[in-house]
Amino acid sequence: MNKNKKSVSIKIPELKCVEFRVESDRFNYGRFTLSPLRKGQANTIGSAIRRVLLGEIEGTCITRAKFNNISNEYSAIIGIEESIHEILMNLKEIVLQSDAYGIREGSIYVVGPKEVTAGDIILPPSVRIIDTTQHIASINKPIILDISLQIEKGRGYIIQNPGYIIQNPNNSNYKDEFFSIDAAFAPVQNVNYSIHSYWSENETQEILFLEIWTNGALAPKEALYEASRNLIDFFLPFLNAKEENRDGLPISHTSTDTKGIDFNQMYIDQLNFSTRIYNCLKKANINTVSDLLNYSGEDLMKIKHLGKQSVKEILELIRNIGIDSPGNTV
Repeated sequence: MNKNKKSVSIKIPELKCVEFRVESDRFNYGRFTLSPLRKGQANTIGSAIRRVLLGEIEGTCITRAKFNNISNEYSAIIGIEESIHEILMNLKEIVLQSDAYGIREGSIYVVGPKEVTAGDIILPPSVRIIDTTQHIASINKPIILDISLQIEKGRGYIIQNPGYIIQNPNNSNYKDEFFSIDAAFAPVQNVNYSIHSYWSENETQEILFLEIWTNGALAPKEALYEASRNLIDFFLPFLNAKEENRDGLPISHTSTDTKGIDFNQMYIDQLNFSTRIYNCLKKANINTVSDLLNYSGEDLMKIKHLGKQSVKEILELIRNIGIDSPGNTV
């Protein structure tokens, strides 16, 4: 027996939340560790997850505003301390949360004197305000402030043209014009990561430290989950890529025989659903293909924000991969 033979132990990396703070409604902080990792892995993971956290997490914000009888964003309203431009900048900072896609309508209708805050915004049920105390305007005279708002869900940061106005296609009158607002969708404000190396079991191992700051629309742990899911979605095409032989012809390994497959271990991440469908299914606590097969087409239609076209896409995809379930017939 060779006494000098090295024993290699394989440990699965474990994610831990070592610190979590809610300093205000719009300031959440989380610190996480991932270990043990082999040399070089921490930087690979840290760099990728940071980019996704900052640029790929969806958020909701006000993207357009219409003021009654106002056509210039640098106009001033007698009786209101802020200019139209300043009010637009304040609306840009309002932190919202929503599961709904597409344009949603909101409004502000208040009579002064009054300090107008985010709590005065009238919103549809699908949209929620994170901090109702956020300042919008100060009215010091008995006048009416009437603003129509458009709210959207998206990702990243979209810069609008200064003073850009969107006209109502049905009416060119300036009373129906919307001012565009720079859209800061990203709920993650900042991300830092650092790496600690140490010697263990005859090799260099690493610990990844990850710090995440959010605006309150998502908790840092929720943002990390969303980023991880996005990374999985990015790499699914590589897993599904066709293998080619020496002549460049595809070699198909696809089989429609699903006998023996444990659908409890097959997750919906693997089915290439759109982000919208995936989010709806996850919120309905559908995590595996086994969970999904328990739903008929009628059951799926009852899931919030899951429309007829989305249900049709789900059932068609299931049939295409060779899964036959009596409950999922059209």
